[in-house]
Amino acid sequence: MTEALKKLPLDSLHRELGGKVVPFAGYEMPVQYPMGVKDEHLWTRAKAGLFDVSHMGQAWLVNPHGLGPQAHDWVATCLERLVPGEIKALGRGRIRYSLLLGDDGGILDDLMITRPAADDAQGELFLVVNAAVKDRDFAYLKDHLVTTNQADLTIEHDRCLLALQGPKAAAVIAAMDPDAATMPFMSMRETQLNGIDVYLSRCGYTGEDGFEISVPNTHAETIARTLLTHEDVAPIGLGARDSLRLEAGLCLYGHDMTPNESPVSAALTFAIGKRRKIEGGFLGADRILREQAQGADMIRVGIKPDGRAPAREGTSITTGNGIEIGKVTSGGFGPSVGGPIAMGYVPRSHAVPGTDVMLDIRGKLHPARVADLPFIQPGYYRGPTS
Repeated sequence: MTEALKKLPLDSLHRELGGKVVPFAGYEMPVQYPMGVKDEHLWTRAKAGLFDVSHMGQAWLVNPHGLGPQAHDWVATCLERLVPGEIKALGRGRIRYSLLLGDDGGILDDLMITRPAADDAQGELFLVVNAAVKDRDFAYLKDHLVTTNQADLTIEHDRCLLALQGPKAAAVIAAMDPDAATMPFMSMRETQLNGIDVYLSRCGYTGEDGFEISVPNTHAETIARTLLTHEDVAPIGLGARDSLRLEAGLCLYGHDMTPNESPVSAALTFAIGKRRKIEGGFLGADRILREQAQGADMIRVGIKPDGRAPAREGTSITTGNGIEIGKVTSGGFGPSVGGPIAMGYVPRSHAVPGTDVMLDIRGKLHPARVADLPFIQPGYYRGPTS
């Protein structure tokens, strides 16, 4: 029997706004609104798009032996056995992108890890994981850390997660919280928006400046409606979220990375901390550090097809004479790029930008070339300018 789809806490609001709802990651999710995917994409690049990503998993990993000045080292050390990121040296109020690893170094998920700033929260880490595998992730963390009394895990079942993305996002949020305008990229603070307590993070999944707002379900609609009253804010669905992240060269778990790929193969070596590359000590470290030194057999790359035909997921990447060497893992039309773009895996020998390849699209070979990622210049906030 097929499990019933879950509804987002803001489901009625999405329908009121004209959202077209489709199944995604076990939820009924808005894929687009009346504006349409292309215009929603371009709106986000120019102004500010509001995304409901409440299907994501939110949780706190906590030192079970108490909080205090030394408590962070304990919980960070425990988590570092499962991720290759530098968590112990993570600053207060800062966020680290990392990868949850299997025993063989394969990627089980990617996640955001935040160390809160408050003195009374040292020994806690806030985690945001992908919706499709959140139950598996939380079970995995419990098996490895909770059952051995290394950490406690508190899952936030009653919080929404909203993302406001685009070059106008900072001004919109600053009207509600003036200090938000100068928050560093990849930072989080506990604050209030219109008197409502939230976790406000400066990060996102579009390649643009923006924020994610973790808010109790009971207040989420108030926050969303307030944001949508701004002339620069429009609701944006999954369709544009996918094309935005593809242009930004960002992976979609289960497509561009799976348990078959390592961080090196997935071209995510930036997620391996400098100290971790020296010390190891995380699952699959032998494989990952060997690949770091010698190279992986297959590498995730950007691909720019010639012409206008998009290469969808599953499209074969071939040599000039049609011999398959890899597969497209994400592909479509890039509205900001003005043409088709894709990502996929090719042998290391074909991974250099500019390398010519062919794409087997509906039985016909189309020329393409390996391209640098990302496809667009990211608009992340890097700090105040003089």
